[in-house]
Amino acid sequence: MLQLRVTVPTDLTGAVLDVLRDDPAVSALVVGTGTALRPEGDVVTADVAREAADDVIERLLALDVQQVGTVQLTPVDTWVSRAGWEAERLAPGASADSVVWPQVVLRAYDDTELTWTFLSFMTLATLLASVAIIVDSQVLVIGAMVLGPEFGAVAALGVALVRRRWRLLRRAALALLVGFVVAIGLTAVAALVLRGAGWVTLDDVTGPRPGTDFIYRPDRWSIVVAVIAGAAGVLSLTSSRVGGLTGVFISVTTIPAAGNLALGVAFGVPHEITGSVLQLVVNITGMAVAGWLTLVVQQTVWQHASARRARFAARLGRTATHGPHAGPLRPPDVRA
Repeated sequence: MLQLRVTVPTDLTGAVLDVLRDDPAVSALVVGTGTALRPEGDVVTADVAREAADDVIERLLALDVQQVGTVQLTPVDTWVSRAGWEAERLAPGASADSVVWPQVVLRAYDDTELTWTFLSFMTLATLLASVAIIVDSQVLVIGAMVLGPEFGAVAALGVALVRRRWRLLRRAALALLVGFVVAIGLTAVAALVLRGAGWVTLDDVTGPRPGTDFIYRPDRWSIVVAVIAGAAGVLSLTSSRVGGLTGVFISVTTIPAAGNLALGVAFGVPHEITGSVLQLVVNITGMAVAGWLTLVVQQTVWQHASARRARFAARLGRTATHGPHAGPLRPPDVRA
């Protein structure tokens, strides 16, 4: 369940209510007349089944509400309502499978903002990966993978292509390019300093590394893992269940490859550089393509679900939950 809050000038309130009042996915509707100061007008609050939220928001955006007011969506963790249960029952599909595209696009923009924090995490993760390579520690490699913030920008590439947001595409590509260049450059400088101080030698980089040599030796399984991780990561970002995202972070060697590339540059080891670049390109490309294909499938599936919902709502209307087509309804037992 999601709570929808719309702040609009008074002259648009009637149109907003027309969108919400008769929608079977809306289980509660409240109007605060004259309660908004900026913009001056009204506040409309509604409980909406997540499965139908994207349709409702699209209809509101068609009124240009976003140009003169504000549309907000907030997840409701706990709710007890027969009307809400009936609204979710009438909405097609499952809440966990539904995609709220404005939410996904907004998160994509947030994840691709080229900030000091983003560059700091990229650099710290790459530095940690280089240490992991020097000491041949798989545990530190995993830590570097989890620390890296790059997956959001990779997923944003697919979001931009599916939703045709070319500005987002440029923004995501720039964030990845600048992020990796800065992180690799600073890590290479740090490696040179450590080399000059005698902390790291050429043997530490080129010697036997059974725990981390996979980083610069991509094979066919690298592509398979990148595709699986990209699809799983996008599903975690678009679904209301995000438990699988950590698994994505620790499965693809983008940050470790960047760390190894920095060491290869600092110590002048061509095969380390070539292998790391190839690993980096394979993983980013595989995740981006898999993420894009996953989003295409999700968009297609939910377009059909939206069409079914529109036909159902037009046929039954709001009174369907109590009419002959509703069937037996039993509210969930919420007693302890």
